Amino acid sequence: MNTEIIQLLDKVLKSRGQSLKKSNEYMWWSPFTQHHKPKLQVNIQTGKWHCWVSNQGGHNLYQLFKKVGAGYNDFKELNKLLGDVSFYKKQNNDTLDEVTLPQEYKSLSDPFDTSIIKEHAIRFLKKRGITKEDITRYNLGYCSEGKYNNRIIIPSYDSNGKLNYFVGRDFYSSSFKYMNPPNVAKDIIGFDLYVNWSLPIILVEGVFDAMSVKSNSIPLFGKTILPKLYGKIVEKKVKDIFIILDSDAFDDAIQMTEKFVNEGINVNFVKLDGQDPNDLGYKKMITKINNSLPMDFKQIMEMKLYGKKLLANWWWCIQSSHQCWCVWWVGTRFYRRWYCKVYERRRDIRLRYYGK
Repeated sequence: MNTEIIQLLDKVLKSRGQSLKKSNEYMWWSPFTQHHKPKLQVNIQTGKWHCWVSNQGGHNLYQLFKKVGAGYNDFKELNKLLGDVSFYKKQNNDTLDEVTLPQEYKSLSDPFDTSIIKEHAIRFLKKRGITKEDITRYNLGYCSEGKYNNRIIIPSYDSNGKLNYFVGRDFYSSSFKYMNPPNVAKDIIGFDLYVNWSLPIILVEGVFDAMSVKSNSIPLFGKTILPKLYGKIVEKKVKDIFIILDSDAFDDAIQMTEKFVNEGINVNFVKLDGQDPNDLGYKKMITKINNSLPMDFKQIMEMKLYGKKLLANWWWCIQSSHQCWCVWWVGTRFYRRWYCKVYERRRDIRLRYYGK
């Protein structure tokens, strides 16, 4: 039956499912977003599905079929394969597990661990701009065996220091780069332990982006803001927020901005030009943040009407003004040098012929 379900999903989603290491888990190209990688994860046994970009999900395949606008014959075939929707009822009543680090977890800060796999993990982090201080601060670790074999473990802790989530990132060439804990609460605040709510907040997509920015940054684990994080931002009366999302999350960023502006929070857009914070590094990201675009109701309406073109034009204006300033600065320096040389020549002539 699993093969027939996979074939039906291939037909409805118009792409070919890729099997993951976890049993019954497959990845398809997401119909909810435009991304260069398969981001729609489906468990063909339980029916649970989730898009890691748009953050949409559900508990059964009937919901997925309805969401993508599947035809009558597709629903009929799905009903023939699964029988009754009660096939999924048990899953809806499941309780969430408590988050714990993998049993095979080893700290990358352990000075007595001299394994070659640890060295490879540290080398991978170094290439991504993660320092030894970051490794210690975020309690980064790795696994050399088990389910999370050859993966760096990035834990997230709540404000009380309790583990609330973790991300497993493969540091070798794997088709499935990220592996997160299953059946745990997703509505959490990433890196809550390190956040100072009295300072401006920086919202980014992933954990590596947050570690690269360093300054009071929170990973969203996707493109949208979850209720718990939104509620805490409002509760703590955060005054300033910087939103740093990829270009494919433009609409999500606008919706997020509108929510915060309605709460009286100052919101700033940061343009990445197709890169992500981890690629740019800390120094370049600070420059990007300093050149961010302040948002208000007028800007939001213009963004909705004209979209990314407005943001591109604004960035061109910033770049143009910067170039004009550079031309002026260089010109004044050349003028000063020329004037000094002329002055020195006149002075030499006066001294030679007039003695003063």
